[in-house]
Amino acid sequence: MMEPLSVRLAAEALGTFMFFFLGFCGIAAAVDYGQEAIQPVGIAAGFGFGLVIAITAFGHVSGGHYNPGVTVGLMAAGRFPALEVIPYWIAQIVGGLCAVGTIALVFGGGATDALGTIPGAAVDDWGALLLEAIVTALLVMVILTVTLAEGAAWRGMMAPLLIGLVIFTGALAVGPSSGGSFNPARSFVPVIYNGEWGDLWIYLLGPFAGAIVGGAIWSWVIAGHERRGATI
Repeated sequence: MMEPLSVRLAAEALGTFMFFFLGFCGIAAAVDYGQEAIQPVGIAAGFGFGLVIAITAFGHVSGGHYNPGVTVGLMAAGRFPALEVIPYWIAQIVGGLCAVGTIALVFGGGATDALGTIPGAAVDDWGALLLEAIVTALLVMVILTVTLAEGAAWRGMMAPLLIGLVIFTGALAVGPSSGGSFNPARSFVPVIYNGEWGDLWIYLLGPFAGAIVGGAIWSWVIAGHERRGATI
């Protein structure tokens, strides 16, 4: 039985806070103690395994989106009601703002300023946007498959780990070039604090476009595969 919307929104906000807080703490540690204290793999682990923990804790209540792109991607695949998209976005932003506020309270303005996302030096804005779109599309397709694909051996208990693995891998492999957001809320909430609006459009347009494309591709390939009576 589905929980009331208010309960699901509270779970979505809590899960987003947990996910972002753990990832942001890794960035704050690098700022305050130096890169030797926590290597890029540690920051990637904070976000990837932070997502695993958040989905494990609250995903069974809200669905564990914690990402406006994921929410709109699920809607594009016909697996989430359009009327609940904006309430979920609001819950995700509230949870994210609380995470940034906690970092600012504990670590100070230097850490908060470092939470923004920018393209790597060797990649232009449109290249970063394309990379963000691709990883977000892959994220949405993995989420849909590991949570919904009938007959998939990996469906169910392994879903949080596999979803978090997409973020961990994306942050390591693509993050140095794209900025490694793959989540409009993750890039938006630090800007509220630090006022660095210049590159935000990349991390709104890229993930949202990728999520919609990912949801549409999944619906055509995987859901269509099931409708034709095939076994995954």
